[in-house]
Amino acid sequence: MTDAALAVTQSAVEEFTERYLKSLGGTIKKQGNKWEVAIPDTDNTGLPAERMSLTIGNNVEEEATGEPLHPESEFFQRVLREASKRTPIGKLAIDTGQAEIKIPQWLKGSDIEVRDTQFTPYYDRTAVVLLFEVSIETVSEYQQAFLRAIAIDARSGQSLPELEDTFLQITSMKSDTTSTTSQSSLSESDLRSLLDTAQNQLMEKVQTEIDEIHKEASRAADAEVEEYRQMQQQRIQELEKERSRLSSKVNEVNEAINLSDQNDRVESLKKRKKVKTEHEKVDSKLNDLLEQRDQGYPQKQEEIRKRHALNVRVSPLTVSQVEYERGEMDIQLTEEGTNRTVTVGYGNGIGPTENICCSSCNEELTAENPLQTIKDSILCKKCTSSKISVAIEGNTYDRF
Repeated sequence: MTDAALAVTQSAVEEFTERYLKSLGGTIKKQGNKWEVAIPDTDNTGLPAERMSLTIGNNVEEEATGEPLHPESEFFQRVLREASKRTPIGKLAIDTGQAEIKIPQWLKGSDIEVRDTQFTPYYDRTAVVLLFEVSIETVSEYQQAFLRAIAIDARSGQSLPELEDTFLQITSMKSDTTSTTSQSSLSESDLRSLLDTAQNQLMEKVQTEIDEIHKEASRAADAEVEEYRQMQQQRIQELEKERSRLSSKVNEVNEAINLSDQNDRVESLKKRKKVKTEHEKVDSKLNDLLEQRDQGYPQKQEEIRKRHALNVRVSPLTVSQVEYERGEMDIQLTEEGTNRTVTVGYGNGIGPTENICCSSCNEELTAENPLQTIKDSILCKKCTSSKISVAIEGNTYDRF
């Protein structure tokens, strides 16, 4: 898993589970999409101390046996909860050789060659990487669970998205390094403050996903409301027909009363009373439905939309104190025989901490406006394009 912004993949779930089960002294025998697991009987785990079968992935045949293992499976959630309780806080130091050198975005895609880079650390900094579980669900049908790593500088609270990626690479099962070297030295109050900051940054990052799920839930709620409206409209039409039928019957009975003799009149009056009672009940139901329709069925709408409302839960799982170095990085550039060294602020594991400005317009170089040439000076793409346009316009003008 190399991108902290991605949801937990099936492979990441398998790696995490395998690493944790082995840390308990368990053994795993893999056969296709089946794992045969044996966990020793110790007090270190609440998982069943016996042989068990795991079925990998959520796209398995119905007749498959064994405990499912995928991001939303109960077994994985149980492993995740237990692992976070066992080692919730750790400490990691990123050495220079562990983190891949990150070239500035304003150099990527450029024809300028990077010949060499040299990082010179000046001082140590402390960051924290918090692993959160985000669960988004509705009572009705939508449910998603995924992990997010949030890295922030312990002193400034600055977001360090590149460190999130570095941390996940280093602590990945595929790496030879371990993530926990010692216990964190941060105080409980410091951790609480950083946790609040990280949680706010997390909500900003996942807001787009929340909005998308909310749109789907809203569409489902709208469809259910519309279906209810149609059913009630059909019921209104049925009651209108019934009321009309009973009104006709009342008229018929009235005529019968006028034409009947004294003996039949008593029976006709009883019959009219019964029909009128039925008519009043139908009329009352119809008027009630018409009133609800005119108001937009507020109670039913509230019930439906409450059922489709999102329930977002954010749970911190682990906190890792990360020690990294900040300093400067010299980047040796070459372009058609011209060599130039550019020095940028740099953090080991987090990449460039500052940008370089164009010598002409003094705007910062970015991925959208990258470095274009170093021949005469450091020029951005915009300035180089402008000079070419001016030259072309000048040559065109000279011809007339």
